[in-house]
Amino acid sequence: MEPLVSIVVTTKNEENHIGNCLMSIEEQTYPHIEAIVVDNDSADNTKEIARKYTELVFDKGPERSAQRNYGMIDVAKGKYVMFIDADMMLSPCLVEACVKELEKGNSVALFISEIVIGTSYWCKVRRFERSFYDATVIDSARIYRRDIFCQVGGFDEQIDFGEEWDIDKEVKTIGSISLLNSIVCEETPWDWKLEPLLWKLGIAKPAKQNVIYHNEEEFNVKKYIKKKGNYAKKFDRYIDKWGKDDPDLKKQFGLWYRYFGVFLAKDQWRKVISHPLLTVGMYLLRFCVGLEFLKRNLNLSMWPALRRKSGLKGGISH
Repeated sequence: MEPLVSIVVTTKNEENHIGNCLMSIEEQTYPHIEAIVVDNDSADNTKEIARKYTELVFDKGPERSAQRNYGMIDVAKGKYVMFIDADMMLSPCLVEACVKELEKGNSVALFISEIVIGTSYWCKVRRFERSFYDATVIDSARIYRRDIFCQVGGFDEQIDFGEEWDIDKEVKTIGSISLLNSIVCEETPWDWKLEPLLWKLGIAKPAKQNVIYHNEEEFNVKKYIKKKGNYAKKFDRYIDKWGKDDPDLKKQFGLWYRYFGVFLAKDQWRKVISHPLLTVGMYLLRFCVGLEFLKRNLNLSMWPALRRKSGLKGGISH
C-alpha cells in the first residue's frame, strides 16, 4: 500500500493564487494525497475557491505556525506531511519523487528546489538568487515524516520568524534532511494544465523538473525591502533559543556568508560571473535589505536609551 501524503496550504486572502496551487496538487502523478487548506479569516473568496478542490478547508489562526501545526498534526492522516504557501505550485511528478526518496529510509525530511517565476527583471533576479540556496542553512525542508514532525512538536509557535529554520534544527537531532533530485521526471503522462501558465511566466520545460514553483509575478522591490526589514525585529526568539554563537545562526545572520559565502561555495562563483546583470541586481537587493535591516536594528537598540533620556514612559505611540 502506497503511503498517504498530506499537503497543507496556509491562506489569508489568496483568491488570486489558491486555485492554481490546489490544481497543481490535483494534477500530481502520485494518487494518494489529501489537500488541506487552513485559512486565517480571509475576507475574499479564498475558501470558496478552495472548496472546489478539497473538502478539507478549515479556519485557524493567529499566524502561519499555528495554521501549519493544525493542518499537519491535528488534521493530517498521511505518513508524510508537506507545507506550501498559496502562491506556490508543485510540478506534476514532485510528490511521487518525494515518496520514492523518503521510502528509502535514508532521510526523515527533504529540501525541495524552489524556482521563482515571473518575467520581470526583478523576478529573474529573485529566481537567480534562490538558485544558490538549495540545502543550505538558508533553505528549509518542505516535506517531513509526520511521526518525526510530531515528535519535535511541530513548528515552535513562540517563534515569530525563523520557525522554518528552527524546526529543521530540531529534526536534524533525530535524522537527516536531504535535497530531492530536481531533474528526474522524464515526461508528464498527460497534458499538464498549468504548463501554459508557467511557460508564460518564463519557465521552459516546467513539467520535467521536480520542484516547487513560487509565483512572484507581482514582485515589488519597495514592498520586498520593507518586508525583509520588518523581519529584523522578529528573529529574537529564534536567536535566543539557539544562541548567537550557534554555527548555523552565524551563517544565517552573518554578513560574510549571506553576501559572499553562499554564492561562492561549491564552484557557484562560476554562475555568479556568468550572469553579471543578474548578479548586480541580486547584490543591489541584498544591499538594500541589509541597510533596512541595520536601520531597524539601530532604531530598536536606540529607542530604550532615547526613551530614558527624554523621560518618556510606555511604548511608541502612532
